[in-house]
Amino acid sequence: MANMKMTKNPMPEQDPQVRNHNFEEVALGYTPEMAIDEAKRCLNCRNPLCRTGCPVSVRIPEFIAKVAEGDFDGAYEVITSTNSLPAVCGRVCPQEKQCESKCVRGIKGESVGIGRLERFVADYHMNKANKPAVVAPQSNGHKVAVVGSGPAGLTCAGDLRKMGYDVDIYEAFHKAGGVLVYGIPQFRLPKEIVAAEIENLKAMGVNVITNAVIGRSLTVDELFEDGYEAVFIGSGAGLPQFLHIPGENMLGVYSANEFLTRVNLMKAYKDDYDTPIKKFKNVAIVGGGNVAMDAARVAKRLGAENVYITYRRGKEELPARKEEVEHAEAEGIEFTLLNNPAQIVGDEEGRVTGIELIRQELGAPDAKGRRRPEPVEGSNWVLPCDAVVIAIGTSPNPLIKSTTKNLATTPKGGIEADDKGQTSREGVFAGGDAVTGAATVILAMGAGKTGAKSIDAYIKRKSQK
Repeated sequence: MANMKMTKNPMPEQDPQVRNHNFEEVALGYTPEMAIDEAKRCLNCRNPLCRTGCPVSVRIPEFIAKVAEGDFDGAYEVITSTNSLPAVCGRVCPQEKQCESKCVRGIKGESVGIGRLERFVADYHMNKANKPAVVAPQSNGHKVAVVGSGPAGLTCAGDLRKMGYDVDIYEAFHKAGGVLVYGIPQFRLPKEIVAAEIENLKAMGVNVITNAVIGRSLTVDELFEDGYEAVFIGSGAGLPQFLHIPGENMLGVYSANEFLTRVNLMKAYKDDYDTPIKKFKNVAIVGGGNVAMDAARVAKRLGAENVYITYRRGKEELPARKEEVEHAEAEGIEFTLLNNPAQIVGDEEGRVTGIELIRQELGAPDAKGRRRPEPVEGSNWVLPCDAVVIAIGTSPNPLIKSTTKNLATTPKGGIEADDKGQTSREGVFAGGDAVTGAATVILAMGAGKTGAKSIDAYIKRKSQK
């Protein structure tokens, strides 16, 4: 019998005033009883619109029906038939803007908690004592190289391996996972979860080569010389953007990329790790997206007394997920909205002492339909702080495009690719942030799936000639 309750089962969480002092996961996950009860809220629609909102085409009503029956193993099989990283997606995918936004239960109440159920199923499988062994598909004799082990690269590699391809992933860092390990904090996406998902891919036969900077260690051209029949570039967008205002080179100014990488990948939050990062008292974060929320919450956990998020628009215009904003507020992060940085100020030794802001008011909509912030004359003021973290976006690193022949790029520095991931270079495909610039994990995964299908079709066509 359907559960017609209008609201989702709430997600158990750590208390905000406890969790803002530790790096343990905030959301604790559903119990089996909660998951079954939530799954029974699904109406199993004849025309499941929720699926149209999923970039990786998870068979949503089917897996939820399995959960409602208590068949969690069956639910996992349904999810992983199209999604290689369910534990990751269940935690960081913006379901409220995608699958859940299409759910008919959301018309008169809250949508079904699709993301929470996906996370539950993945965690249930991961925590089982007797998991079935992962079966490595038989090789079809064709070799493909994947550049980057972030969500696009991992998804592309996993899908290609399921088709029988021999796949090598080349990762620039010493650990696989891309933005999943260097960009997203432990308390939102535990690194053990990412590692377990990658181990599943390795068990299928995907080979991961770390400390390999494509464009330096090897070029794309050299990959073809080594016998790869196709290359997928999923190298992400790791080049930070800055404000280009006075004082940005002072001591105590970080890009969000550097700040989060030091903490997430190099474990600066652990006393027994030799990763230098100063503990600051007052930290200003510039930006309003998910990365800004992550940086602010990390700074609080590192011991900052006051953490401010400064953003040039208002609360309604914040691009971050609603849940991330609510978590930040609950943890004591202060929002200094409708303010835009003018300069970073410091002492005689070049250390940050504050950030000068100009108050803003919202004017006419811009090209994207958002009301444009306009400065209020004479409203400059200084927010005292001893650190500033710039979290206003990233762009693709130019290394691969500058070392690869005949590879067209976009005006914003991304690799140019069509809707099937095909680039201007034969046999080279690309997807995710390397093409679009910084976007979401699930969109990168969708691009990885598209790339895998296109590579499969390309190699089959080439083999028939």
